[in-house]
Amino acid sequence: MQLWTARLWIALGLFAAFTAGAAVIYKWTDADGVVHFSDQAVPGAEKIVTSSGSANGIGGGVRGQATTTPTKAPPIGLEYSVFQIEAPAKEQVFFADEIVPIRLGLEPALKPNQSITWHLNGAPLSDQAPDATAFALQNLARGTYAVAATVTDLVSGESRSTDSVTFYVRQPSELSPQHKKP
Repeated sequence: MQLWTARLWIALGLFAAFTAGAAVIYKWTDADGVVHFSDQAVPGAEKIVTSSGSANGIGGGVRGQATTTPTKAPPIGLEYSVFQIEAPAKEQVFFADEIVPIRLGLEPALKPNQSITWHLNGAPLSDQAPDATAFALQNLARGTYAVAATVTDLVSGESRSTDSVTFYVRQPSELSPQHKKP
């Protein structure tokens, strides 16, 4: 029984030593809306500093209290009342022979010193004009796709990205009625 008690005290001592100081963690939301926490900085992440709240660092304080440093607000030139992917709808399903409409809702309109970069599954679409707020994708292979847009101010270099929208492309079944011969 004494060995177990000694191990318990050692474990509690180690726990107190590791939690005594302040810790810095980073919080961010990915393109799919999933919130992540990490001890490694990520571009655009919110820095959160946790502390024990006690003068000597052990006990007595309220644990889990966090102070946050304010995140940088989007620059004045990139503030929009509407800034989202309007088409396709989230989780929309298309068949391989369908055209996939892509449309960015943007109010106020794009300014002359701003450009849009479109991303499909994280890769930039280089065949779109820098001011294109709508276009169509054709002949996509079967699979899951995510589309997002980034508006960049060409003068300041600041940018702002939409949340990505996931959509699916399916192949019609050989057994479906549209493929049966009369």
